[in-house]
Amino acid sequence: MTHKPQIKIPATYMRGGTSKGVFFNLTDLPEVAQVPGEARDKLLLRVIGSPDPYGKQTDGMGGATSSTSKTVILSKSESPDHDVDYLFGQVSIDKPFVDWSGNCGNLTAAVGAFAINNGLVDPAQLPENGTATVRIWQKNIEKTIIARIPITNGEVQETGDFELDGVTFPAAEVQVEFMDPADGEGAMFPTGNVVDDLDVPGVGTLKATMINAGIPTIFINADAIGYDGTELQDAINNDDKALTLFETIRAHGAVKMGLISDVAEAANRQHTPKVAFVAPPKGYVASSGKDIAADDIDVLVRALSMGKLHHAMMGTAAVAIATASAIPGTLVNLAAGGGDRTSVVFGHPSGTLRVGAEAEQVNGQWSAKKAIMSRSARILMEGWVRIPGDAF
Repeated sequence: MTHKPQIKIPATYMRGGTSKGVFFNLTDLPEVAQVPGEARDKLLLRVIGSPDPYGKQTDGMGGATSSTSKTVILSKSESPDHDVDYLFGQVSIDKPFVDWSGNCGNLTAAVGAFAINNGLVDPAQLPENGTATVRIWQKNIEKTIIARIPITNGEVQETGDFELDGVTFPAAEVQVEFMDPADGEGAMFPTGNVVDDLDVPGVGTLKATMINAGIPTIFINADAIGYDGTELQDAINNDDKALTLFETIRAHGAVKMGLISDVAEAANRQHTPKVAFVAPPKGYVASSGKDIAADDIDVLVRALSMGKLHHAMMGTAAVAIATASAIPGTLVNLAAGGGDRTSVVFGHPSGTLRVGAEAEQVNGQWSAKKAIMSRSARILMEGWVRIPGDAF
């Protein structure tokens, strides 16, 4: 039997925020994978090492967590007034599919640097020293994101002293602005309410804030499901009953939000919506051993991604947190003390994060102008990734 040799594809392995993934320039992909479809998905699955029944992604670039099973495809933007088109693929670890239904806010922090380094941004708009503004068109959700990238001596500055809880080492700060972050064409609150009664069979009726901002997210109160909001990963991810509970909530919330028509469809839409639980401030010890005092934060938030409690916070979920906190009456806003606010510091398993948002009510409907956060990013490795030639 003759096997096709491996092929090599130019790629860059980057950390963005608390995630990392494999970045590609669209034109570097094999021609058959330059368009959406089965070939592209198979290629990305093989690059990451999925599907892997062992759950380790040993034979690929993935890191066996939702935060490290990610791919990005970038190209010169076809959208007016934008520099780069950003397409994100969340690769399932143990199943043969790539979820294209949402954005990755963490990896967004790395998009600007990749775009500059790969000639996707007009050199004329880059300062010799200062900050470069990169306008990103996020193709998954068709939204504008603005990344402000530090430049030193004509090159992207990656090193610095900005610290991000959930990331071990400091780096240069990258400010990311998510413009008009409501996800998709529907209303920010698809039910029309800032709080709903969500009926979940086997669980009961839960108060829920279901919001489309950054990424569709379902917020519930921690105490309604037996938690206090200070939980770390082991408290959730080692508990099969808890994971089933959250997936059941997520599936029924997805139906209520109009994202799917039947709960059975949730299995093939793992990336969205997210489910998170919130609580008022309380002191706890983060996963790094850092003491987080109640006075350090405005609200506690824990969120699940791809069926597991996230080790920190997804960037897109942070946008949802920022937006919901700015709107009086949401569960996030109430847990943070209620009232009007333009920023919030929330506690997550790895520490804290400050996020801001501007929201307004027009004709009885809430909308968000933008959400802002700071992240960091850097290149971990660049060159070629290799996969068997018959993988796609």
